[in-house]
Amino acid sequence: MPRQRPPMMRTAPGRAAAPATRPAAGLCALRPAGAVTPRHARVPYRVVAVAGATIPALSAIRTAMFSFLKKKTPAEPPKPASGKATPPATGGGFSPEDLTRAFTAHQEEKAARAEAERQRTRERMQETVGGSSLARSFGALFASKPKLDEDLLDEIETVLLTADVGVKATTQLIEDLRRRMKAGDFRDAADLVSVLRSELRVLLVPVAKPLVIDPEARPFVILTVGVNGVGKTTTIGKLAKRFQDEGHSLMLAAGDTFRAAAVEQLKVWGERNNVPVIAQGQNADAASVAFDALQSAKSRGTQVLIADTAGRLHTQSGLMDELGKIRRVLGKLDPKAPHEVLMVIDGTTGQNALNQLRQFHAAAGVTGLVVTKLDGTAKGGVLFALAREFQLPIRFVGLGEKLEDLRVFDPDGFVDALLPESIGG
Repeated sequence: MPRQRPPMMRTAPGRAAAPATRPAAGLCALRPAGAVTPRHARVPYRVVAVAGATIPALSAIRTAMFSFLKKKTPAEPPKPASGKATPPATGGGFSPEDLTRAFTAHQEEKAARAEAERQRTRERMQETVGGSSLARSFGALFASKPKLDEDLLDEIETVLLTADVGVKATTQLIEDLRRRMKAGDFRDAADLVSVLRSELRVLLVPVAKPLVIDPEARPFVILTVGVNGVGKTTTIGKLAKRFQDEGHSLMLAAGDTFRAAAVEQLKVWGERNNVPVIAQGQNADAASVAFDALQSAKSRGTQVLIADTAGRLHTQSGLMDELGKIRRVLGKLDPKAPHEVLMVIDGTTGQNALNQLRQFHAAAGVTGLVVTKLDGTAKGGVLFALAREFQLPIRFVGLGEKLEDLRVFDPDGFVDALLPESIGG
């Protein structure tokens, strides 16, 4: 291929210009970025660096550019038309107003869920407690449009006593009704029913205190106690499901090492709810099981630990002393543990429940109650006797066999189921 001559630049007519200068070997030629040189006005390439000095020269250019950009002041954000400064955004880009609205919406949603659960509890109480012997007896008594006299008070007293309301609570209720009747406060049976409903609520409202998990206690230890056959292990399984639905992490301790198959029963509940169970097998030391479970729960950061214990009669002094030992062993790891001693009481046992609670309270320091089997077989009045005698919080009531049948105790719903307002109309 023939060698081409370098292009010539046109100058004055009749005169040839020198060829365009090309960079020599080892030289770097630069032109401004984006520059366009017309064909009729080409200029020689300009050498800006020689070999060995190219990098320092480019670094110098970059340094100068960065220095220039740093000197430029960022533009101020536009101010609103009112002239007030825009409040600074909080972490994550949310303003205080956004956080307030989000918190308000969360509280409203939480209140709506609580109200929905309360309504479901009352409907379930109507189905179960409404079929108790106390509710049926009240219905039969006031269906006959009774006369306001001493005979009516005697009949009400009989109904209360046979429904396990207890002597002390019944005496308090009847004496108040007699005083009001003599004062002429009742025009008819409807007025008496209204006052009786109010007095029943007065007994129950102070003890209706839901169990609150302390977030500062990790884990929050619940020690469950009770006599044989009250549904203690089943109650633990239902509690585990409830707490899990509330977002708490859980662990169970199979401390009922006395009853055959009790450990396996609790393991089944753990598998159903995907909750770990700490166990050592039958005839193991219950205090040792509780100690190991608390250690494990602490190491895992578990929020709630529910410890089962052997069902025992309140007259068995050896087993009752074991409860005190479990409390002492737990206290070595956490001086505040157990944070709740929850006694499970069978609602069908009647006045015997008072003796049970008296003994368990002395041995273990009961802090809350669960009254089970209020599904129509119970007489329904034992809750008034427990409230009047001990004033201990009633945390939950059992209204059936399903998981959701363990409900937070609602005194208004309980009274409405036993003695509807319309019953005396």
